[in-house]
Amino acid sequence: MSGDSPVDSLPNGGALQFSTAPVPSPATVAPPVPQQPQPQPQPPPVSQASAPSLPQKRALEDTHSPAVSSPLNPDPSVKRTQSVAEENTGTVGREKRTKKESLKKRESKAAAAASTGQGGGGGLESSRATPDPRQSSKKSSKNVPPAETSPARYMLPLPKASDFEPARGPQLASHHHVAGSDGEQIEFFETQEHVYNKKQYYYTHCIADPKFPSSFYYRQTEPEPFGPHMSFEDAATHLFFDRSARHITTDKGWRMSRANIAIRQGRWYWECKITRGILKEPPPPASEQQLDQQHAPIESHGHVRVGFARREAAIDAPAGFDAYSYGIRDRQGQKVYMSRPKDFFPPGQDLREGDVIGLEIGLPSEQLHRKVVAGHFNPAVDGLGDDQKEAADPVAVAAPSEAPNIVRDRLPIRFKAHIYFETPDYHTTPELDDLMNPSPMSASGAGAGGSGSGSGSGSFEGPNPNHPIPCLRTLPGSYIKVYKNGVDMGVAFTNLLAFLPTASKPATAKQPDAREGLDDGMLGYYPAVSVFRGGAAEVNFGPNFWYPPPGYGRERKADEDAKAYQDVVDGQEDVAMGGIDADTAAAATTSDRDHNNDGSNGTNTPAVAKPQEVTPPRPMVERYDEQIVEDVVYDIIDEVDFWMQDGAKVIDRSLRRGANEEVKEFKEVVQDV
Repeated sequence: MSGDSPVDSLPNGGALQFSTAPVPSPATVAPPVPQQPQPQPQPPPVSQASAPSLPQKRALEDTHSPAVSSPLNPDPSVKRTQSVAEENTGTVGREKRTKKESLKKRESKAAAAASTGQGGGGGLESSRATPDPRQSSKKSSKNVPPAETSPARYMLPLPKASDFEPARGPQLASHHHVAGSDGEQIEFFETQEHVYNKKQYYYTHCIADPKFPSSFYYRQTEPEPFGPHMSFEDAATHLFFDRSARHITTDKGWRMSRANIAIRQGRWYWECKITRGILKEPPPPASEQQLDQQHAPIESHGHVRVGFARREAAIDAPAGFDAYSYGIRDRQGQKVYMSRPKDFFPPGQDLREGDVIGLEIGLPSEQLHRKVVAGHFNPAVDGLGDDQKEAADPVAVAAPSEAPNIVRDRLPIRFKAHIYFETPDYHTTPELDDLMNPSPMSASGAGAGGSGSGSGSGSFEGPNPNHPIPCLRTLPGSYIKVYKNGVDMGVAFTNLLAFLPTASKPATAKQPDAREGLDDGMLGYYPAVSVFRGGAAEVNFGPNFWYPPPGYGRERKADEDAKAYQDVVDGQEDVAMGGIDADTAAAATTSDRDHNNDGSNGTNTPAVAKPQEVTPPRPMVERYDEQIVEDVVYDIIDEVDFWMQDGAKVIDRSLRRGANEEVKEFKEVVQDV
């Protein structure tokens, strides 16, 4: 290599780059003269072109040091030794880091261990390197069992003076008059200034009460008209009511309204009279001239459907439109379920103006209902074989040891001049949508026609009490019976779908504050009436029916006689037996005592058993009274629950008026009708 080359070879075979100026060897370097300090030479710049000439991946030797020491590092050997020692010390003192497994991997390992039975009881917790984020305190309330869940509690402002006034119904504006089937004039009103159940929420009236301080003074109430009637809030728009809310009509397409009564168990009866619908007397057949002039005689003033509907049923559609409602059609008296009409009445029989259709519903007890939705129903064990005792007489069933937990997540809101409780409503489920409109790839069931078959997967399982999907489980012994003008037309529907959670669920995706698995006490089957383009109907929830069910009059007379006798007994202390001596009275007392409650006469001779009569269904007006009592009891339970959460004391809410300025007013609800 020439002497003027910028790259010189090292003794160990390496190569370094130096400047072109001659550099003396380390052996001939003279010590610096203090009197004449010379500037230290700068390290030569590294050329980008010479980088590839350096050998790659060669270990740097610690024995090498530059010929000219740097002013920033005058003793490179000592610095290098210290840095290596520090690195070695840090490596030895630090423990080896354990790689944490992801949550998804831990769950898969836990599932595999559970399926194989390995790992023991505490294997899942011991294998976790980090805590499960699902067990955080923010989500711990969602893991509480429904039986131990408390209602949601909101920070509310202090009530106004007007909040203590009784609730008011909607404003009624006269719309039109309709001639009834008997010739009477019925005035229909348009309802205004009230809220509708829509957008996954339903509303009930509330009032401020000073006896409920822990509940922020608000409880449920009922406005006028009092008693059972068709609901103003739980109805579609463009419906018209009379003042009693028992007459209903519309000038639009199909509109439906549910009553303010929920049937949850037992046997109940109500009636519906068709005020305007198919004409009572069919018109004569139209002539060819009338058909050519398009003046055919009118056959109907509208149409009416009656039946039962759940909370999830669509109110802008007729009864029987989906899987959540059952309806009876006026045309040919057909029964309709999931928009599929089937013949029910004899041929040629329609529901015409003036006809009264009676509907009787029978549901098993809530105790049996909860077994069905929990997947614990067994026909052999639960005793629902041939006679269907639970559905026929739920009162005879032993009461459960513990009452169900009713949880109502309610938020008071204002709508114009009214105060309502806003509650998350229950929503439709995809499984029942697939049941109504089955597809070949559907896995929920076989559709409306019962069990069907899928491509390559065998037969699908239809709705039954032990279906693997809760919303497709049916209530054993449930039915809907139909009467026409007092004549029993038969049972139209059997094995109604279950409605208690988890068969009914809220739309958690659209309702962030909704919680699954909770029963708010208002789930059930509601009497429903649908009207179409001028059709009108009148409902009768009892106790005085136009056509009472069989045995209803005798049962009511027996109840009235028993009540009158009990009133007489309660009003008297000792009844003097005038004209009867002591021996005769003692003999009569002994004879009465010998007759036991089981029907025997105290001797070996068996008494003649009386023929057992079928108990008639109860009127819906009695269910309304029960529902009011339930609402009062639930309000008291919620008040006690909140009182216990406050440390068993009443907190003065007025002290926080200046503390929390952000709590100013209720949420204001705006709806476009």
